[in-house]
Amino acid sequence: MVSLSTRSRYGTRLMMSLARHSTETPVQIADVALDQGISVKYLEQIALVLRKAGLIKTVRGRKGGHMLAKDPENITLEDIVAALEGGRHLAACVSNPHLCPRASRCGPRRVWQELSETLFEKLRLWTLRDVVRLEETLMNREDSSSHRDAAIFCLDSSRGLLSDRTRTACGRKDRDALRQ
Repeated sequence: MVSLSTRSRYGTRLMMSLARHSTETPVQIADVALDQGISVKYLEQIALVLRKAGLIKTVRGRKGGHMLAKDPENITLEDIVAALEGGRHLAACVSNPHLCPRASRCGPRRVWQELSETLFEKLRLWTLRDVVRLEETLMNREDSSSHRDAAIFCLDSSRGLLSDRTRTACGRKDRDALRQ
């Protein structure tokens, strides 16, 4: 199974927590850790990487903590994952062909390169704001006993699933696909 590291998954959750409070006071890592069920020490390590990447900033002092360094609309999942995974490639040989003497004639390397490009191209389409809104909509849908007026996500070929529209704006085919 190919999967994202816990650093990327937890880092995304940290960034989402910060995005929810982007106009408020700085957020304490301990509060995010408690809310998300993640170790404080691990989140501190992740926050350091995200700060070095210019995605978050630290506010010192008694009421200090962490805040987004940019608007959530200007941070993509590509930015977060690339920072936490150490680059935009699935295999070291893709970004550093000199690591392998077979790189120039290696078929799998070309596949890893194409997969890397496709993955990060898709991650580039999702902003932090998009992911926060998606989660909020999913939570509202789950909490709502009546889905009649609830916002749902319609199929969108550019992202796979993301267009915040009302049920009436979606085509019947899209609504039926989402119910399954």
